[in-house]
Amino acid sequence: MTERAYHSIDTGNAHPIKVQPYRVPPQTKTAIEREIQDMLQMGVIRPSGSAWASPVVLVPKPDGEIRFCMDYCKLNAVTHPDNYPMPCTDELLEKLGQAQFISTLDLTKGYCQVPLDESAKERSAFITHVGLYEFNVLPFGLRNVSATFQRLVDGLLAGLGEYAVAYLDNVAIFSDSWAEHLEHLQKVFERIREAGLTVKAKKCQIGLNRVTYLGHQVGQGTINPLQAKVDAIQKWPVPKSKKQVQSFLGLAGYFRRFVSQYSQIAAPLTDLTKKKQPNAVRWTEACQKAFNQLKATLMSDPVLRAPDFDKPFLVTTDVSEHGVRAVLMQEGSDQEFHPVVFLNKKLKLSERESNWSVSEKECYAIVYALEKLHSYVWGRHFHLQTDHAALRWLHTATGNNKNLIRWSLALQDFDFDIQHISGASNNVVDALSRESFPESTG
Repeated sequence: MTERAYHSIDTGNAHPIKVQPYRVPPQTKTAIEREIQDMLQMGVIRPSGSAWASPVVLVPKPDGEIRFCMDYCKLNAVTHPDNYPMPCTDELLEKLGQAQFISTLDLTKGYCQVPLDESAKERSAFITHVGLYEFNVLPFGLRNVSATFQRLVDGLLAGLGEYAVAYLDNVAIFSDSWAEHLEHLQKVFERIREAGLTVKAKKCQIGLNRVTYLGHQVGQGTINPLQAKVDAIQKWPVPKSKKQVQSFLGLAGYFRRFVSQYSQIAAPLTDLTKKKQPNAVRWTEACQKAFNQLKATLMSDPVLRAPDFDKPFLVTTDVSEHGVRAVLMQEGSDQEFHPVVFLNKKLKLSERESNWSVSEKECYAIVYALEKLHSYVWGRHFHLQTDHAALRWLHTATGNNKNLIRWSLALQDFDFDIQHISGASNNVVDALSRESFPESTG
């Protein structure tokens, strides 16, 4: 029988934190009461006498339903980090790359599948207008969830390392023959069933020659980075105005220190931005050659680098009226930051969304970026840069703005600090955000 993993909350010598419940409209009190009764019946929670108490936040879903969330920001602030080691991703990819048949399974983070130890139950307590309750199983929003899941999957696959590996909630099974693969799948599924875990079928890849895993296409002797990492550059449209040329050069120029003879290569484009030149550019063969050469440089070494999961990542985001853009970067051995992934998304706002404040749009850019970069940044501390200073309080968002509260709670699963960067210094994503080109999902 596979041993179950328990989630602990180590707060050291911190005094219990008790936050008063947030005020809620009378019509939502019924929803709270109904949710509590459902969770009590399922054994997810129990009545509590804890000295700890975190508030409840009700977040509207797109379908009109209410999502019942805990605001664990203050608890997380005094929770000590769990430094359980993460696997070496290079080793995982090398194992998968040589396989002929591969399957990947998504454990969907299985929150309600992981029990809390007794001290963690006390600290998970939440307060409502109908009393104090605590969780028996892992709720959303607690710190160190990634370490718990790595510990869980390591125990789940103990002894199966010759054909099964996992990085957090991403399990991969690899084999040299179809008959072996069926046998290996059966053993892994037996372990999952014994542990009382489930997988999300629509996110699984079963019995394929090549699969997408940790930002790479792997299988049958090859390991290739995803093309989507550079779609934002590859699909960059030919500039038609001086401003669009300046925008492209702003991005390319940010990485000019990695490009030999950058000034000579970019000269035909730089000439288009001179004051005497008209706003509508005259695009020549020399311009196209320079444009293609700079794009190719941005999409390859020494500019673009493969991720090193043993080093911290830097995520930079920005938003404009045209779209949301982000770049995942990492410091190289040359002490310079290199791009790992370029992301872009057209901002197609509904009539309601078009009235979003600047803070809401900037926060949406962060949520979009971290969702797309989940396989890179979830489970590790990273830095997030934004040129909108108001978002520095994102981790402690309160008040009546439902969008900001909902997104703040969604981001509780990630371990990052927010760094303000001036717009003038944010050239790399600022250039991306001011162009309009086909969407790339990263």
